[in-house]
This record gives sequence, structure tokens and C-alpha cells, in this order.
Amino acid sequence: MGGLTMNEEMKDRKVRCKKIGKHIAETSCTVRRAAEIFGVSKSTVYDDVTRVLPMEDENIAANVAVVLMKNKKERCIRGGMATKAKYAKMKANK
Repeated sequence: MGGLTMNEEMKDRKVRCKKIGKHIAETSCTVRRAAEIFGVSKSTVYDDVTRVLPMEDENIAANVAVVLMKNKKERCIRGGMATKAKYAKMKANK
């Protein structure tokens, strides 16, 4: 049927999680941005880098964990800035 076997699928997932983890560690991008770049869901990215990656490469996983914590701390600031921009745009359009 052309589908991957379970072993191929797991190998593919391990390769993907390493690529995603390396990208996040190098660029400090968000999970959302990584999901867009790699064409998978945010849930898949998060699951890969928090559950699979630590078993595959502890060094990359540790670097990714630092980036995820930084992004989580900044999330409320980014949200506030987006809300401020939204209302400024609405005010300008009146």
C-alpha cells in the first residue's frame, strides 16, 4: 500500500525530531514557527522535542528545553504586544 512500516516510521520520527530540535536550538524559534517550517502540527513538534528527542540526543534536548522556557516566559509579552497593535490598528481605521 506504500505506507511505512512501524520501524521505518519510528526511524523517520527520530530523524525528524533531531532536525526540529537542532533547528529550534540554533534559531530559538517558537514551536509554532518550527511546525510551519517542517510541515507538522505544533503538538507533533512539542511531543517530538520533549518526549522523543531526550531519548535520542540529550545535548540537543537540553538546548531545546532552554529555548522552550525562554519562549514560554516571553509568550505573555508577545501576546500583549499583539493586542496593543490590534487596538492601535482599529483606532487608526476609525
